[in-house]
Amino acid sequence: MAVSDRDIEPVGALADRAVRRQVWLRRAGAAGRLVVSVFVTLLGLLALTFFIGRMLPIDPVLAVVGDQADQATYEMMYRKLGLDQPLYVQFWTYISSAARLDFGVGTFSGQEVASDIARVFPATLELATVALLVGVFLGIPMGVLAAVFRNSLIDHVTRIIGLIGYSTPIFWLGLMGLLVFYGMLGWVGGPGRVDSFYIDIVEPVTGSILIDAALADEWDIFWNAVSHIVMPGSILGFTALAYIARMTRSFMLEQLNQEYVITARVKGLSNRQVIWRHAFRNVAVPLITVIALSYGFLLEGAVLTETVFAWPGFGQYLTNALLQGDMNAVLGCTLVVGVIFIALNLLSDLLYRLLDPRTK
Repeated sequence: MAVSDRDIEPVGALADRAVRRQVWLRRAGAAGRLVVSVFVTLLGLLALTFFIGRMLPIDPVLAVVGDQADQATYEMMYRKLGLDQPLYVQFWTYISSAARLDFGVGTFSGQEVASDIARVFPATLELATVALLVGVFLGIPMGVLAAVFRNSLIDHVTRIIGLIGYSTPIFWLGLMGLLVFYGMLGWVGGPGRVDSFYIDIVEPVTGSILIDAALADEWDIFWNAVSHIVMPGSILGFTALAYIARMTRSFMLEQLNQEYVITARVKGLSNRQVIWRHAFRNVAVPLITVIALSYGFLLEGAVLTETVFAWPGFGQYLTNALLQGDMNAVLGCTLVVGVIFIALNLLSDLLYRLLDPRTK
């Protein structure tokens, strides 16, 4: 039986199909490795928080029943918490509960830890976002200018600001900021997210008082909230500014010494085009990791800022849990912080692939 040419698949089509299959296999393998890596990291994080909770010299039973409870009440709660089970059974129960976002009941608040975290976390997210915006929109231009005008007055000022941001205790900056700008000058709002007169007027939708006030068309509350967040956001953002400016300066100095920059100048490109269109484009990719890590540290490191400014957020909740020996809340917060860092690392890797074709 004769076979026509149309029945024979061209060699080029077979080659294209093989290439597509290899690309698909590579992508599937990379996705599989990513899933396994995230799973192992989360499992390690769960194990770390579990065994830290067992090693700390805090009796979870006494934290629930109190020091005055009799032996029968103590033993009943001991069994109810599952502490009479083998350690591997307790660990499996802990993993199963954490997978359902069940971190137990907080002994300090008497409510589910997951609901407590969901209630206080938006306030910290709002504060950290404002701080990150301060750090990015001021730190990146400062770092670029410091690198372009190396050893000039701009460079020295940027390095001094970075040194102050690294070495000055944030709680001292917060106290001085309250004393000068709130107590003496009255330019900003005081502690808390809004004045006491405005508390609970706006119905919480997103948890961000700024967004919720704008959605409710309550502009008096919005501007009052702005006056309250300016100082803690600036103080917290100052530390991010110092880190971002320092890293931007370092990255830019490295790029400005590359041969492609010299070639671009020889071709007659303006200084602005060389800096922002060529050098900064190569700096933007590693800066993504810097910004992502800064955001994670801002979310985690807002404890002192929230304490000084009486900001009812994640950091203050964690501080109160530590002071009260509420291990369910402490371990739940620790796990949330770890998940945040994992998510930010994954996001930075994704943006890496989108901005830098060489990583694809």
